[in-house]
Amino acid sequence: MYIRFWGVRGSLPAPLLPAQIKSKISTILERLTPADIETSESRERFLAGLPSWLFGTTGGNSSCVTVSAGNPSKCIVFDAGSGVRELGIALSKKNAKLTQYHIFFSHFHWDHIMGLPFFNPAYDPSVRLDFYSPVPALETILRGQMKAPYFPVSMETMASKKAFHVLSPGISSGVTLQDVVISAKKMNHPGDSYSYLVNDGQHRFVYATDVELSSADFIKNEENAAFFENADVAVIDSQYTLGEAIEKYSWGHSAFSMAVDFAVNWRIKHLVLFHHDPTYDDQKLGNILQFARWYTERINSWGITLTLAREGLEITL
Repeated sequence: MYIRFWGVRGSLPAPLLPAQIKSKISTILERLTPADIETSESRERFLAGLPSWLFGTTGGNSSCVTVSAGNPSKCIVFDAGSGVRELGIALSKKNAKLTQYHIFFSHFHWDHIMGLPFFNPAYDPSVRLDFYSPVPALETILRGQMKAPYFPVSMETMASKKAFHVLSPGISSGVTLQDVVISAKKMNHPGDSYSYLVNDGQHRFVYATDVELSSADFIKNEENAAFFENADVAVIDSQYTLGEAIEKYSWGHSAFSMAVDFAVNWRIKHLVLFHHDPTYDDQKLGNILQFARWYTERINSWGITLTLAREGLEITL
């Protein structure tokens, strides 16, 4: 099972601004000494020693994560935020000819569907798009965002073959694709949101964005355990700090510390902090990852791997 992140922001895209790039360059120059540029080896050493928030960027595209398993001509996609456009562009550059995409939606807020009209493979008549959601109005909603006055091109213009599948939540109602079973679970979010479990028989991957974790999610009942317990990787909404989560109670998102508590509760092996607030710059997100690691140590839970979701992040199980 191969997991890749194409968009990791929440609420709306947040591109890196010129002032932020200038600030990064200024900070790097302040750290630079004459010895750091004497040789190619010293330059590489200097660059390798920079904090990740300085050397790169988390990315500004909204939610899109892919999972590949089994048949290489097919792709499983979770959410079609602006990151799905990057997926289409990357495949074009690689000249990768995928014939089928299975696109699962957590919900239909703008940041999770806005990239679909810009997904290049959708306009290829040799491609088939299969859309999935437990929401009965799935087809109506997706076609609706591509109507005037919201968008100048209708979904009918997309030459790809399309099918719309309404799912039933629950482990026993999972859909089988590419030798994996994908199950849905309703979560706490305004207007509802659905998490997904991908199980290939050996590994378990959970995609749980746009959720305000509550005490009900920590209850050790059969339903929760079947979905979350011992997951190999879990992508969890971690949009806020604890203080901000308290101020924004009922907004539908979680604090990074709550995500850590959740991972500890369900013995999740690898927690990926996801759905970053659009107002957070790379430095703040880097600090959040460090704070999350400190918090994990403080509660004596060193067995969990913590990762900050970034565009281009790849995980292989």
